[in-house]
Amino acid sequence: MLAVEDSPAGRFLDGLGRRLGQPRAIVVASAHFTARQPAVGVDPHPATVHDFNGFPPQLYQLRYPAPGDPDLAGHIAELLHDAGLPATLLPGRGLDHGVWVPLRRMYPQADIPVVSVAVVPQADARLHFDLGRALAPLREQGVLVIGSGGFVHNLGDLAWNDPSRAMPGWATEFAEWMRAGLQAGDASLLLDWATLAPHPRRAHPTPEHLLPLFVALGAAGPAARSETLHASHEYGSLALDAFAFD
Repeated sequence: MLAVEDSPAGRFLDGLGRRLGQPRAIVVASAHFTARQPAVGVDPHPATVHDFNGFPPQLYQLRYPAPGDPDLAGHIAELLHDAGLPATLLPGRGLDHGVWVPLRRMYPQADIPVVSVAVVPQADARLHFDLGRALAPLREQGVLVIGSGGFVHNLGDLAWNDPSRAMPGWATEFAEWMRAGLQAGDASLLLDWATLAPHPRRAHPTPEHLLPLFVALGAAGPAARSETLHASHEYGSLALDAFAFD
């Protein structure tokens, strides 16, 4: 619903593209593109994938007709291979809603090439940080690297009938622990989130929505600084924080 609803997170995304400027291409590590090993979508004209059910009909009419970039996808696969992370190229991979929902608000013209990268839920945060580190050279090539997931994401714990409900204590504690680690630049601490953070399995019953954060963090390079761009929540515990790494 972030694609169409007025909300603090939506309004933030509406201005984010102007703030970041116009990249040559965009690479998105999406929580909704999962694989058993690193994978890269390669399609010159990726379809808009409506990978969800039970939502209003208007969502299924939306399209984000951004071009793909097969050459960039191949380059990414080479970078990952050189880092010891052999990646599969997946022809015909469309843009899932973890990609097109934020980009539709950030860059509504859909004129920037987009390549999607999978997360590997069976792997840990370290692999995703290393994956991001392999993508770090893209920054010098005018490519924007985005991790698209959720800062706190437990759909079974949401107050579906109360969008403005206050964030519960367990979710607040997890989010504050993560924010403190990001502000301190303590990557080694953050990579052990599953054992060190408070309430990790309640905040993320499955890890795929947090893993894109580590891709983005790794892509910023070894001396990355974190800047909080946005913090809001909906339905109680759905935290929608956004960070920039430089």
